[in-house]
Amino acid sequence: MRFSFYVFLTFIIVSCQSKSDPETCGSAWIGGQIVNPKTNYVLISHNRNASDTIFLDERNFFLYHIKAADPGLYYFQHFEFQALFVEPGDSIMLRVNTLEFDESLTYTGRGSYKNNFLTELFLLNEEADQEILSFYSLAPEAFIEKMDSIRLRRQSFLNEFVKTEITSDAFLSVANAAIDYAIFGKMELYIASNNKRLRYGEEMEIPASFYNYRRKMDLGNEDLRTYYPYFRCLGYYFDNLAFEAIEGEKEFNRMSFEHNWHKMDLIESEVTNDSLKQSLLKNTVINYFIHAENTEHMALILDKFNLYNLSKEDKQLIFELSEIALRLMPNKPLPDLAVVSFDNRTVSIQDIIKRPTVIYFWSLNSPMHVKNIHQRIGELRGKYPEFDFIGINVDDQFKKWKRLVQHENYRAEHEFQFEDFETAGMALLINSINKTMIIDSEGIIIDPHTNIFSLDAEQKLLNYLNR
Repeated sequence: MRFSFYVFLTFIIVSCQSKSDPETCGSAWIGGQIVNPKTNYVLISHNRNASDTIFLDERNFFLYHIKAADPGLYYFQHFEFQALFVEPGDSIMLRVNTLEFDESLTYTGRGSYKNNFLTELFLLNEEADQEILSFYSLAPEAFIEKMDSIRLRRQSFLNEFVKTEITSDAFLSVANAAIDYAIFGKMELYIASNNKRLRYGEEMEIPASFYNYRRKMDLGNEDLRTYYPYFRCLGYYFDNLAFEAIEGEKEFNRMSFEHNWHKMDLIESEVTNDSLKQSLLKNTVINYFIHAENTEHMALILDKFNLYNLSKEDKQLIFELSEIALRLMPNKPLPDLAVVSFDNRTVSIQDIIKRPTVIYFWSLNSPMHVKNIHQRIGELRGKYPEFDFIGINVDDQFKKWKRLVQHENYRAEHEFQFEDFETAGMALLINSINKTMIIDSEGIIIDPHTNIFSLDAEQKLLNYLNR
């Protein structure tokens, strides 16, 4: 079976390469192998429209034929999303190990060089992110100089690639967007960072010229509307515009009712592409509901969302999400979910809560967060012995999780895994491993979502002890 798969794929590649113009092939192929699959299928979509389901064979291979390939971004999903650039004549073979998704992902076949380039560009941007963190305290002119330098290096990287490889206008559009919007996003984060500083009385004036890059931002690009660097950048942009619209607010708070109310208005008025507009509005409301702590404000946001020209499916999704969020409000009982203990016993999460409890989440896929969260929890255990601190791992790799707990000498009696993360993740609205919940001794929610690394989290613990 494995042999025949490769022979078939090779035939596809050769047949398209034999033509003088690869686009005359019209169609394209996406195939590959999933190592350690989590399900027996993958999902593939174009611009995240309706997904096609492709089942794996007995060797965990799949093959997908795009009969009329539209040049642009396609999305491969197997618990994680991966963007692929595909155009007519391509025959892309990917291989990925779900235990190390990003690190193991490789491409071969016709069209693979374009996706290998985009992957390399993504990794370069990720590496730069750590360096850029130290730049946010710089003066505006110095920050611009740093960004210009990074952008120049990325552009040179693309220029060298173009010299040796055949590229289409469609590909160059995506590659340039990957460079531009990664930089634009950092510019917006700089603005947000300094808006926060202003609220604490620090002197910082950003000159009008700093914002010149915004003239290059496209608020209605149909081809990029599902591309993460682009979509994320627009989210930052509208967050900053919303803050500017309500300057009287005490602090820059992306989760406040006022902020999200104005943000929705701005998206509605400024975004020119309907699909992009709908996605940004939906994302805004989802993020708000995940962090909401006021039922009246939630109702107002839901009513506002329902006034927009959105699909019945989106409105139903948001309604269901609002119902879940309402069940996670302060003073509501913690949903009774099954967790697995270190010694492989399945127990109720309610049964392990004996005292006031902080529940935190972590994943094997984020080793730095694993280290930082356990270090922070160790500090808090010393400061607040009145609380239990329970860690819940969100992966489905029991043996690997157990080995890490044992190797790092974590408190095994306070470490658990969800029996069914998909169910638990939805019930608790876990959209990030940074989510932390504070629960009282009776299993009642005190705070459904806090940042355990903030001083505010400690204040919440003290407030509970002193009430």
